[in-house]
Amino acid sequence: MKYALIIPDGAADTPAEDLGGKTPFEVANIPNISWIAQNGRLGTVRNVPDGMPAGSDVATMSLLGYDPLEHYTGRAPLEAAAQQLQIEPDDWIFRVNFTTIIDGVMEDNSAGHISTEEARALIEDLNATIAPPNVRFYSGVSYRHLMVIKSELDVKTTAPHDILSKSATEHLPKGQGSQILRDIMDAARNMLADHEINATRRDLGDNAATDIWLWGEGKMPTLPSFESRYGKVGKMITAVDLLRGLASLIGWECIEVEGATGYLDTNYAGKGAAAVAALDDCDLVCVHVEAPDEAGHNADATGKVAAIEQIDEHIVGPVLARLKAEGDDWRILVLPDHPTPCAIRTHTAEPVPFALAGKRIESVMHGKFTERDAAASDLQIDCGWELMEYFLTVR
Repeated sequence: MKYALIIPDGAADTPAEDLGGKTPFEVANIPNISWIAQNGRLGTVRNVPDGMPAGSDVATMSLLGYDPLEHYTGRAPLEAAAQQLQIEPDDWIFRVNFTTIIDGVMEDNSAGHISTEEARALIEDLNATIAPPNVRFYSGVSYRHLMVIKSELDVKTTAPHDILSKSATEHLPKGQGSQILRDIMDAARNMLADHEINATRRDLGDNAATDIWLWGEGKMPTLPSFESRYGKVGKMITAVDLLRGLASLIGWECIEVEGATGYLDTNYAGKGAAAVAALDDCDLVCVHVEAPDEAGHNADATGKVAAIEQIDEHIVGPVLARLKAEGDDWRILVLPDHPTPCAIRTHTAEPVPFALAGKRIESVMHGKFTERDAAASDLQIDCGWELMEYFLTVR
């Protein structure tokens, strides 16, 4: 039995004015995902439990079959697992974004999607100039990085993508030890102000990395392996450390694809080809595509439509064809982790549509893969982590 899980991150949305009052899924030409919806089961699933942050960390943990209420400790530790950092049990791990803050307002949570090369140089300089002895910065990809600190903390932070065009000052870290974090952020701002990389970016008309933003804190979790929990061997294809970290923690191999960027220009065809090949020697392959989420954060409904169509053509299509070549011994599941509505440029905790097809999956309603049709279906799963067991074991 072969299984494929395709995650168009953040693709669920609300009706957009510039799409004629329709959602990206309603506008997109997605014949392969439509086939799955019309020949299998269509439904909705809530991947973010009540009271938890509506991020890909919580939602994807749930989607992969692990209850976030039991296992979640924060976003940053999951990304640290991807980098295989040596973390002590009492270490606090923070996500570090390079951001653009102007007149106290969070204008850009990615500093213009700063390049990895530029960001790596800035991280090196942060370590050399402003990091106290109990702090270490670790470079990641583009604007996404980490900080590990040995300190007694009990803080509350806010994700920068949740406060776009809002006051950054009002959302600085709060709680026990928050002044330590604010001091680090202030020192970083002073260092970045006159940095030659930012001078060059300004000359080119790009957003400067004016600040670092600390958030997503937590200590390293432990998760039971996917094989011990579900009896299946899985592999992950993604361009972001969050998913790499989750895969590492549950014992999945990560497959790296050249040209996979995590943005709208990612190598969709390369991901599809890698997924097809991976099915030869694993039970379940998971393909995660960040592009729709990035489009949502950028309020780019047209870009989200284009990303969804690329996913359908270059990933879902080839994977579905490969599975059908197995005869009847396969299942495929397509769903976003959470919505990222273009209208608000951030995540929400609303249920997302999913489509499931394959062996012993019988169609109940022949709906389209849209938020509206999924909400009208007879299959509504309120605890997201239960969907994985349904996907693997339903008879």
